[in-house]
Amino acid sequence: MTTFLEPYTFKNGATLKNRIMMAPMTNFASKDNGEVSPEELMYYKERSGGAGAVITACANVTEDGKGFHGEIGVERDELIDGLATLAKTIQGKGAKAILQIYHGGRMAPPELVPDNQTVSASAVAPVRDGAATPRALTSQEVEDIIAAFGEATRRAIDAGFDGVEIHGANTYLLQQFFSPHSNRRDDKWGGTLEKRMAFPMAVLKEVLKTADEKADPSFIVGYRISPEEVENPGITMEDTLALVDKLVNEELDYLHVSVMDFHAGSMRDKEDKASRVQIIQDRVGDIIPVVGVGSLHTPEDVEKAMEGGVPLISLGRELIMEPQWVEKAANGEAKNIRTDLSVNDREELVVPEQLWQAIINTPGWFPVREHAEKK
Repeated sequence: MTTFLEPYTFKNGATLKNRIMMAPMTNFASKDNGEVSPEELMYYKERSGGAGAVITACANVTEDGKGFHGEIGVERDELIDGLATLAKTIQGKGAKAILQIYHGGRMAPPELVPDNQTVSASAVAPVRDGAATPRALTSQEVEDIIAAFGEATRRAIDAGFDGVEIHGANTYLLQQFFSPHSNRRDDKWGGTLEKRMAFPMAVLKEVLKTADEKADPSFIVGYRISPEEVENPGITMEDTLALVDKLVNEELDYLHVSVMDFHAGSMRDKEDKASRVQIIQDRVGDIIPVVGVGSLHTPEDVEKAMEGGVPLISLGRELIMEPQWVEKAANGEAKNIRTDLSVNDREELVVPEQLWQAIINTPGWFPVREHAEKK
């Protein structure tokens, strides 16, 4: 049997029917108030038949953590019913449903947060043209956000999700506290590397505590990291390995490494060609399952990536372009897997209009042709 089609059982007893996970991807399709929309449900339903688990788009745990227009919310109890419908939709097609929970921090658009004021570890703007300078969170606000991650986990449990993934990657708030670029604090939440790890670790412990108290033992808790930053000062691979060593000492079920290319080397040192995913697998893969991702378009790509021992692979853009990716791989139809898009494919692929516009208007994000034959 192809390795990625084999079942996988976590230490907590939860079993995935195969080793492919749908990567968390923002789809811009929720209602303005954070409720799951019918269009969003159709999008996930179309992609939940093959994968062993579906990790949803990120869901903000507080009102000031909303990072995208059309983002799922998990910051209040009124959203639980819609989240329950989403969980059932995914599970109804045979996949485990995992809700990604996060706070956007300084990356949130000001118009989406209270008083148009973004927040972060420190009052340091992102290195982006026109980026707003955030307000530094008070110590009490930091504690409140930690508690909010616990409450978000409780809502995910009440909604019937099989797990949550803590989003500690992609420049959002947990990464902002870990980064020496965005965290210039001199209290217990910043300064030394050890103190910069304090907030992510506190969030993880709060989530695990809630899951232990409220959920079945098979409830999955994952954590997503970005290995490096290009900023100086910024997160180095050495920093990340120190964090990874602490993360795996907790009752975490998987570690998800967020990179654009599974095989790519360092973004800080062009001479360092070693795969960031493989470095982490070699460091802790015998302790915790590592999830790899990044530009793995074909079944052959996935099998090659798994040769180094990575047990789980998440597919993102690949499942947008080809919702039946796993099914076609399993049925010997790999040659029919789409690896590019036509501008005319949206309805057939059941992609929300907002996401579709982002795809076709962002050069290089997806291989998009003006005209293409249907496959």
